[in-house]
Amino acid sequence: MHLASLYHDDVLDKAEVRRNVDTVNARYGNLIAIVAGDFLMARSAGIAAELGGDFAELLARTLMQLTCAQISEVSSAFLTDRTVDNYFETIQGKTASLMSTSCRVGAMTARFSREETDALSEFGKNFGMVYQLRDDILDLIDVDDELGKPVGQDLAVGIYNLPTLFALRDPIIGSELRSVLGDVLDEDERERARKLVVATDGVTQTVAAAQDFLARGHQSLALVPNASLRAAFGSLIDSLLEDLPAY
Repeated sequence: MHLASLYHDDVLDKAEVRRNVDTVNARYGNLIAIVAGDFLMARSAGIAAELGGDFAELLARTLMQLTCAQISEVSSAFLTDRTVDNYFETIQGKTASLMSTSCRVGAMTARFSREETDALSEFGKNFGMVYQLRDDILDLIDVDDELGKPVGQDLAVGIYNLPTLFALRDPIIGSELRSVLGDVLDEDERERARKLVVATDGVTQTVAAAQDFLARGHQSLALVPNASLRAAFGSLIDSLLEDLPAY
């Protein structure tokens, strides 16, 4: 389901590269990318149905969250007055819900207790929030090309993420940044906007927000009795922020 959402995302964003590989839409066209994404959605639903009604219901609910979040993101495109609350609601539905469901499916399949299952679901949600915040930071400062796509791509297509929303509030740079945004940006405009955002404390504030969700993730893991699982997941979520490049 996550992969299917990326196929559809790349069509909406007109993205040509992901992880240093041509996107499906760039290589085969939008129609093939959309149909391939639909096929993956259908396949994930089929797998869930084979596992049982509880799994199918969980997947259907997740798909609904994902779709609503995608609609919210499209609706807020190019809006310089997008709210922080709208941003968090969107990434919770678009990314965190998928991570949460992945953890929940694993716990249900392993027949964990309800308390452990809920705790791991909460961990997955917080992991997803940190993951998306990290992705949005790298979209601005990815000097090592870890994402495998041009920096500032979200700015170019009107997706104003948390660092940008913070930057727009900056008393000195905010008004200049606002004058650049609001429409599709060419390469020079994109780089100008990116540099303006990085010149504020928007990235620093976003890192702080990610650290808050990271702490919540560790709190959730405290309810998991398996020490090896706690250590592995704890190390995994920590790694999301440990390898952020300097900016």
